Amino acid sequence: MVEPVLQISDLVKSFGALRATDGVTLDLHPGEIHALIGPNGAGKSTLIHQICGTVRQDSGTIRFAGQDIGGLGVAERAQRGLGRTFQVSSLAPEFSALRNVMLAVQAKQGSSFRFFKPAMLDRSLTEPAMTVLDRVGLAERARIPASELSHGERRQLEIAIALALGSRAFLLDEPMAGMGPEGSKTLTRFLDRLRQEAPILLVEHDMDAVFALADRISVLVYGRIIATGTVEDIRRDPAVRSAYLGDHD
Repeated sequence: MVEPVLQISDLVKSFGALRATDGVTLDLHPGEIHALIGPNGAGKSTLIHQICGTVRQDSGTIRFAGQDIGGLGVAERAQRGLGRTFQVSSLAPEFSALRNVMLAVQAKQGSSFRFFKPAMLDRSLTEPAMTVLDRVGLAERARIPASELSHGERRQLEIAIALALGSRAFLLDEPMAGMGPEGSKTLTRFLDRLRQEAPILLVEHDMDAVFALADRISVLVYGRIIATGTVEDIRRDPAVRSAYLGDHD
């Protein structure tokens, strides 16, 4: 059996008397989209923060690409290939899509930052950046400031930056948030292709997108995983329907 890219075992995190993460175990396999769903306050964001390293777990293990990363900081985890996009975009809005990705290419190369005018003439930066933009479908929007891109395009740009940094897995935190139906459909098609680049742990409230994309779904309620399975497994699970799905079916 192929080893999981990401493997979380018996993770626990408490804030005073509140146990926000209560013995969570889940994994992410190559080529897979594993969706994490649950009601507001279930602990999804806390779990993602632990995986990324912004919150340290009390106990349990987090393994990525075969190595224990539980003691590493955010930057070290990113350097090892753990990519994240956020509910609130963290792009440089005044820079073009190309310049945003060039910064990631430059960081990956480990070279010092340069003034942008000569940097824009540096093919060692522009060519890999354009290649990544083409991979995510933004090559024709390369010269557009990030602030002028649509919400969905900004999500694609965040992913392009993660790819430029060498991400080997993605943690996507509600990428559909703020989108209308057409935008959600467009991004769903994009994420379906992205799994071939790297597997995705997807936190999302848009159940149409989740059911369209997920190979597996884990349901988190009050800090505990109450079920993991295929879309059909989750649809049929009475405990899941009672705790979360309700009228989402």
